[in-house]
Amino acid sequence: MTVFVDADACPVKDEIFSLARQYNVQSVFVSSYNHFSHVAEMEWVYVDTEREAVDLYIVNHAQKGDVVITHDIGLASLLVNRDICVMSPQGKMYSEDGIGHVLYIRYLHAKQRRQGVRMKGMKRFSDEERQTFRKSFEKILSKSAGNKA
Repeated sequence: MTVFVDADACPVKDEIFSLARQYNVQSVFVSSYNHFSHVAEMEWVYVDTEREAVDLYIVNHAQKGDVVITHDIGLASLLVNRDICVMSPQGKMYSEDGIGHVLYIRYLHAKQRRQGVRMKGMKRFSDEERQTFRKSFEKILSKSAGNKA
């Protein structure tokens, strides 16, 4: 198992790294060159600054049984049907059954924005969301570790 992280705007990089390390699972943080990090102990892959370059890298490298952490619903929709575990930084799991509804909501919001409807931006990432993510991610890692034994 490898954990791929859409790292450009991921608020839980430290949690991912520490839990993956604790469970001896490789974690790969994929980011554009614009978001260069000096955290040397993390494994970083830098891609071009094109709009979907991070997504393309993850789609081309993630395999069955891997975990992908991303905010990007479009990316999630490309992966869930490939037996790849996809979750948001808030700990929400994306499923093949539910992704169609999530894509439809995204479409409706985009349509409203094009019509000039002002929507609130994302709220500040909370400690509660961080804890929810940790619990969900650790559950995935411990389940995988149990399957190896």
